[in-house]
Amino acid sequence: MKIVIVGDGKVGSALAVQLSKEDHDVVIIDSNKLVLQESEQSLDVNVVYGNGASIKTQKQANVDVSDLLIAATSADEINILCCFLARKLGCAHTIARVRNPDYYGQLFLLQGELGLNMVINPERATANEIFRLLQFPSFLKREAFAKGRVEIVELVLKGDSLLAGARLLDLYKLVKVKVLVCAVKRGSQVFIPDGSFVLQEGDRLYVTASTSDLAKLIRNLGISQKKVRDVLIIGGSRIAFYLAEDLLKAGVSVKLVEIDEARCGELAELLPKATIIHADGSDRYVLDSEGLAKTDAVVTLTDFDEQNLMISMYANFLGTYKVITKINRTEYNEILGEKGIDCVVSPKDLCCNDIARYVREMGNRKGGSVLALHRLAEDQVEALEFTATRQTPHLGEPLHKVALKPGTLVASITRRGKVIIPSGGDSIEADDTVVVISPAQRGLDDLSGIFIEER
Repeated sequence: MKIVIVGDGKVGSALAVQLSKEDHDVVIIDSNKLVLQESEQSLDVNVVYGNGASIKTQKQANVDVSDLLIAATSADEINILCCFLARKLGCAHTIARVRNPDYYGQLFLLQGELGLNMVINPERATANEIFRLLQFPSFLKREAFAKGRVEIVELVLKGDSLLAGARLLDLYKLVKVKVLVCAVKRGSQVFIPDGSFVLQEGDRLYVTASTSDLAKLIRNLGISQKKVRDVLIIGGSRIAFYLAEDLLKAGVSVKLVEIDEARCGELAELLPKATIIHADGSDRYVLDSEGLAKTDAVVTLTDFDEQNLMISMYANFLGTYKVITKINRTEYNEILGEKGIDCVVSPKDLCCNDIARYVREMGNRKGGSVLALHRLAEDQVEALEFTATRQTPHLGEPLHKVALKPGTLVASITRRGKVIIPSGGDSIEADDTVVVISPAQRGLDDLSGIFIEER
C-alpha cells in the first residue's frame, strides 16, 4: 500500500521502520531536512521536505493517490488539519495522533466530518496497557487476539514453580487448564518448543490461553497473585492522569508524586480522590518517606528514561511487589531484564502497534490475510492472527496429520466465539480465527504459509 507519514519524530520514524519492513510504499513528510536525510539514508522510504498541512506539499507526496495518511506531528491541530486536507485530496484513509484529552474526547463526535478513520492517543493507550498489567501483576506483558478472547502472556519461571524441570507434554496434568507455551526465551536463545521441551528456572515463557482462564492459570501454577490495592505513580504526565483515573474507578488507592507545582494543582483538581504530592520523585528520601517499600505497585512515568530506570531499580531493590517502567528508547530492552527491569511499556511502540494493526486490517480488506501481529521475545518470534477461508489447505484435517513448517505452532483457534487451545486431534475449519507462532525472519503473511507444500 502507499502510505504517507507526516512527522518524522519518534512515532513517525518508528512507524516508517515497521511499515517499510512490511513492504509498504512509505513517504515521509517533515520540515526538518536533517531528520529527513537520516531517514532516507537508513530506511527504504521516500521523503518530502515541507509543511504536511500544505496542499502543495501533500500533492508533492502523492497523497491524492495514497491509501493512507498518518499524521504524527507534535501538534494535535496540525495532525487534524493534515488528515482533513488529505481526505479532500482523495486519500482513502487517515489516522491522526491526538494527545490533548479535550480534543481526543470530542473527536469521536466529529470523526466523519473531519475525515478521520482513526484517532490514536499514545498516552491513553499506555495507561490502558499499564492498567491491564496491574490487573494480573504476575505477567510482564499481555497481548490480545481474537477480539480479546485469547491472550499471549509473558512470565518468568521461578525456581519454586511446579513447571521447573517439567516437560511440555505434561503441562495439562500440572496446571489443569488448557494453555500452550508457544515460545521460551532462555538467556539469549529463543525456542518455539515442542512437547519434549523441558522448562528450566529463569525461562521467560510466552503462554497462550483463553482470557477467561488467566486467573485459573495463575492459581494452578501456584504463583503468588497479590491484588494491587495501592499504587505509587512517579510523574504527573497525561499517562499518569489517565492511569490514576482508571485506578480510582477500580477502587485502587493512588498516590502521585510530581515535581512541578502548577501541574500538582491541576492534578489535584482533576483527581480529587488521589493523593497528590509536590516533590522530586527521583529523590530517595521522598520515595522512602512516601512508603515505596510498602506499596503494592510503583509506576515510573517521568519524562526521562534514566530517572524511570533508577527509580524502578530502587523499587526492585526494596522488594516492591510490582514495578512498571515507562521507556521511550527501547533499543536496549534485552539488557534491562538483566538489571531487574522486567515490566516495560513504551508509548511509541504501543502507538505504532495500534496503527500497524489498522494497516493490516486495511490490507485484509484488500485481499491480505494478517489480522493482527505481535512480536515476542525481543522481536525474534511473531504471533499472527488469521481468518481461515474455504481456500485454506487442510481444512478439517487433524493437526497431528498435517505437516507444519519447522518452528511453527498453531497457538489457538477461535470458532463461533469459543476458544480452542489445540491438541493434535483438533482441526482448522473455514471462518476460524487462528493464531500462529512463527520465527520472525520467515515473514509469514498468509495462513497457508504455515504448511509444508506437498510435492
